[in-house]
Amino acid sequence: MSVNVAPAIMSDKPRVYIADFITDDLAVEKQILGDLAEVHALGAETERQLEGRVEDAACIMMYHFVSLGAATIGRLRQCKLIVRCGVGIDNVDAAAARRRGIPVCNVPDYGTEDVADTAMAMMLTLTRGTHLMNSRLRSARGVWNYTQAAPVRRLRGRVFAVIGMGRIGTAVSVRARAFGMDVVFYDPYVPDGWDRAHGVRRAETLDELLAQAHVLTIHCPATPETTRMIGAEQIARMPRGSFLINTARGVIVDTSAVPPAIRSGQLAGAGLDVLPVEPPPANDPLIAAWRDPNDPCHDRVVISPHAAFYSEEGLMDIRVKASHACRKALLGQPLRNVVN
Repeated sequence: MSVNVAPAIMSDKPRVYIADFITDDLAVEKQILGDLAEVHALGAETERQLEGRVEDAACIMMYHFVSLGAATIGRLRQCKLIVRCGVGIDNVDAAAARRRGIPVCNVPDYGTEDVADTAMAMMLTLTRGTHLMNSRLRSARGVWNYTQAAPVRRLRGRVFAVIGMGRIGTAVSVRARAFGMDVVFYDPYVPDGWDRAHGVRRAETLDELLAQAHVLTIHCPATPETTRMIGAEQIARMPRGSFLINTARGVIVDTSAVPPAIRSGQLAGAGLDVLPVEPPPANDPLIAAWRDPNDPCHDRVVISPHAAFYSEEGLMDIRVKASHACRKALLGQPLRNVVN
């Protein structure tokens, strides 16, 4: 992506900057904010590319290409709001912003349905053997027969294990229940009784959840508590031939543990929309195995480029909601979804 140089601004209006990702004509943002502020996309790919370009910002919208650390936040002279255009705030130093008196908001509900749909899509293509058979038949390996994917188990009654029962975890649980799956979750922050109200089961510990997880799907934020929460030790506690899905944050799973688990048959498949480093280096063990036609990961791992959030409707939701948050900040109105 090319980096756009912010044009000289002669207006006395406050300035709202979109730091990264969005680089089009900004018709959506200007329709909502144009009477109050100048809106400009910076098209940055690194935080360093923001230096000298955001210091006069009244509001900043952040997507996921760059971070906003304490040093950059410390140079903001008049910022009223930082909006993380997404759910997770791990690329914004919210504590540093708080020290400067700058609220940080997120957009927690924009992609709930889309991420839940992606998790289910990955689960279905793996558990039904669809990806495996397509991969092998396309490269003329094996017989033209269902036995390529055997054994495939019926989903009804299988345990669908969820880490993190927030908006997305709840949405994916509703979908899994529609398939007749036995939904169990681990989330120590969900109050007692929630499980009964929603017709699902609660696991009191992560180990209890893992021991029964035919499908394990992750829907929690990236925190020190959840970083590398799932690695070789945890995968070994799952039933043999189970499936791992991660559409949350890449650092939650130690992906180096995935290829050995696939090769040994401990995992029958893995669907990963997020990775610890994005894009991953070519020599990453998981990526090398996934690209190797002779490695079982080639047929049993599905990877997408941090795209679970995406639908045209979902992307529009982010842009509209983030712009309205900036509008409230500029008008001095109460803010929603403040996370710091």
